[in-house]
Amino acid sequence: MNEVRRLLPGKQTSSSPISKERLVERGFDRALDYALALEPEEIISTVTKSGIKGRGGAAFPTGVKWSSVSKAEGSVKYVVMNADESELGTFKDRVLLEEDPLGALVGLVIGAHAVGAKKAYCYIRGEYREVEQTLARAIETLRHGGWVGPHGVEIEIRRGAGAYIAGEETALFNSIEGKRPEPRVKPPFPTTKGLWASPTLIQNVETLANVAILFAHDLHWFTAYGTQDTVGTKLVGLSGHIRRPGVYEVPFGTPMQEILDAPELGGTVSGSGRLGAVLLGGAAGTFLTPQEVKNTVLDYPSLGAIGASIGSGAIMVFDDTVNLEWVVTKLARFFAEESCGQCVPCRIGTKRILEMMETGELWTRTSDLRALGQAMKDASICGLGQTAPVALLSILERPELRHHA
Repeated sequence: MNEVRRLLPGKQTSSSPISKERLVERGFDRALDYALALEPEEIISTVTKSGIKGRGGAAFPTGVKWSSVSKAEGSVKYVVMNADESELGTFKDRVLLEEDPLGALVGLVIGAHAVGAKKAYCYIRGEYREVEQTLARAIETLRHGGWVGPHGVEIEIRRGAGAYIAGEETALFNSIEGKRPEPRVKPPFPTTKGLWASPTLIQNVETLANVAILFAHDLHWFTAYGTQDTVGTKLVGLSGHIRRPGVYEVPFGTPMQEILDAPELGGTVSGSGRLGAVLLGGAAGTFLTPQEVKNTVLDYPSLGAIGASIGSGAIMVFDDTVNLEWVVTKLARFFAEESCGQCVPCRIGTKRILEMMETGELWTRTSDLRALGQAMKDASICGLGQTAPVALLSILERPELRHHA
């Protein structure tokens, strides 16, 4: 199959990613003029009808979130672009901001108008210095066009400092406010009490880019790809034992095996040439067996049926020579080091898992690991602790992967 490029610019696109010409070429100037002339309720209605779901991993309906922020009480509201892409194996937001930064920014401006916000923040991963410069120049392009500034929304870039936990939305708010990036207890949710205790709309880069292309075209065009349950396309980041690593855009419903094997996409498994497993969703994702890859498609219902999720779109490929126990140990060390230490289930749980993995107890203390993992999922304050044991638990639930671990 051929790659479908909608969020990513077409390969024939020749204009500079930060130029006025790119705005016109991609239809983003038209999207802004059209959306900003609408009433906020009309924008939110269109986003709701489009079926866009959050592309950062949670897959929460975007229209519902926008409506909640719009209706929340408060004279001051904020919008935030979450570009703190720190999930292992995930690099699709970086590529999107490199190749088409104006798309996500246009979505951010439209979101601000829809919820009544006059201030927006782009929170970007600290290591993305060159991308940050590109983003700053793209903001100036919108400023010169009159869409950003005193008569519209002010956009400010804030740089993360390398903490994985800062990608969690409430920890990100604390970071913007100048505090230690620790997650907040929810509720209250960001839609009612986010930045500086004000209603806040926070969206992933890819989600905002979807909003931009929606208003650059129309509902019929936008819903032409995807499935009945999930419309549109998804950016996936292929890495590991794959012949063509990189970021690709595919319609929801594309067979997982096709993503790995199609000449225009992954180009088949490298290394030994035989698939051992796929880690879907990054460090906090789920291991899939070769049979599961063969039988599922990139869609929430299909993957949900086998206890998996698309997550951020990371697809890490391992051939059949890789020791998956070694991989899980590396993941355990990552989470133990990145835990902010605020809550006991995560602070202690991540370290206990690492200890058991380092002493080779994966298959001798499976009941202890399952119990510990479930306690972390149930009792941790934020997504780090709740998802830290997911990859480990997925290995334990798939005994056919044991000969690789």
